[in-house]
Amino acid sequence: MTHSPDNLPLPLYSAAQVRELDARLIAAGTPGFELMTRAAESIWELLREQWPRVREMTVLAGRGNNAGDGYLIARLAGEAGWQVRVLAVGDPLCLQGDAALARAKAVAAGISIEPWQASIELRGVVVDALLGTGLSGTVREPYAQAIAQVNQSGLPVVAVDIPSGLCADTGNVLGIAVQAQLTVTLIGLKLGLFTGQAADYIGDLHFADLRADPSIVTSHAYEALRLNAQSLPALAPRKATTHKGQLGHVLVVAGERGYGGAGLLAAQSALRSGAGLVSLATRSEHVLASQARQPEVMAIGVESANQLLALGAAASVWVVGPGLGQGAWARSLLSAASISSAVQVWDADALNLLAQGVVRLPERAVLTPHPGEAGRLLGISSARVQADRPGAARALAVRYGQVCVLKGAGSFIATPCGQLWLCERGHPVMAGAGLGDVLSGLIGSLLAQGLSTVDATRLAVYLHACAGERLSSLGRGLAASDLCVVIRELMQEHSACLK
Repeated sequence: MTHSPDNLPLPLYSAAQVRELDARLIAAGTPGFELMTRAAESIWELLREQWPRVREMTVLAGRGNNAGDGYLIARLAGEAGWQVRVLAVGDPLCLQGDAALARAKAVAAGISIEPWQASIELRGVVVDALLGTGLSGTVREPYAQAIAQVNQSGLPVVAVDIPSGLCADTGNVLGIAVQAQLTVTLIGLKLGLFTGQAADYIGDLHFADLRADPSIVTSHAYEALRLNAQSLPALAPRKATTHKGQLGHVLVVAGERGYGGAGLLAAQSALRSGAGLVSLATRSEHVLASQARQPEVMAIGVESANQLLALGAAASVWVVGPGLGQGAWARSLLSAASISSAVQVWDADALNLLAQGVVRLPERAVLTPHPGEAGRLLGISSARVQADRPGAARALAVRYGQVCVLKGAGSFIATPCGQLWLCERGHPVMAGAGLGDVLSGLIGSLLAQGLSTVDATRLAVYLHACAGERLSSLGRGLAASDLCVVIRELMQEHSACLK
């Protein structure tokens, strides 16, 4: 069965886990060559659907099982009357096992196979069967030059399993990678197809399960789970007698001078997503503007830790950090937050001060860093965070003993016990200021309404990303506050207020 982007399975695997799954399927009685044949048939079918008028194909084949898939695709195209060439990058006589058998089948079918040279013109649909998922280091020659030729050709490209040069575990480009219009991944979804730089290289993603035994697949270990609406928790419908006191009280602690909007965004988000009461503890200078903009939020100027503790005693959830600054005022307020028994969401400057070691976390918290903040929390560069986003998310959760969201394209949610979820939803229009403040307020609101730290975080990240998608049709210029009303609509669709 081949799955479209709309019905992909939830588990995501490392390259090593997929290799283990492949070995288990073979050991259970499905020959490796049969799996390879099914892979080729699935890719060939999708290729014809994608480009129905093309009758010519160039296959670039490497020296592993990925190449074997390519040879069998070439054979199928040849049998269908297409003009087909296989360009072998590296010595095809080095092929072993099923890949060698696949090449022999292509030769027997009369497929033209010749050594790749940079001077050879590519024609028709290009099939990338070069490197597969086993790549770990930088792409070497002659593969790097062959990939550059593919990218410069302007021809349609289908990648077998994963675009060559893309790391199957992290989604990073290992020097250079094929830019495909269609990627058909096999047996199990690779984590690297959903994170790092993958979105710029995979094109349309389809998954071929190769009719693998479901009992073997479902019992196999995976690296992470994708978020989707069906797998997420829902808020319980409200009873007819529900009142605001039963829906939690969110206290937003935010807004150093000049940054009052950050706290207001978080408070507005908490209010619009259903919290019963929302208070904003901020600089006194911001109170009047906050009341004028959002009168439903109880905006209060605070100057000291003791004042904040008194105010926060009535709150069930604290959202701490948006626009807070890193000066004496922020440090004083964070000292109060650290001893509060309320569950908290720490964002922005709260995380920067935590990274400096000048404050400690409360007992129960959710951390929501972007890559720069994550790097400071881990003592590494943001580039190293981006080089292994799944690993960084897990490291943060373990180091700080709390649920952590690593924000970005393909946000990760990690727990201290090693659970990992990925949200691939969202849109580039969301690249702007203030959207993180909206997310922190949304998490706080869901916590206030009774969800656990893990469930509130998973649902909030998903709704936040889907709101950006829904607004993407309007193009550039998305303001963070635009999301609040759409999040409310999405919450009603996901968790209706009444039965």
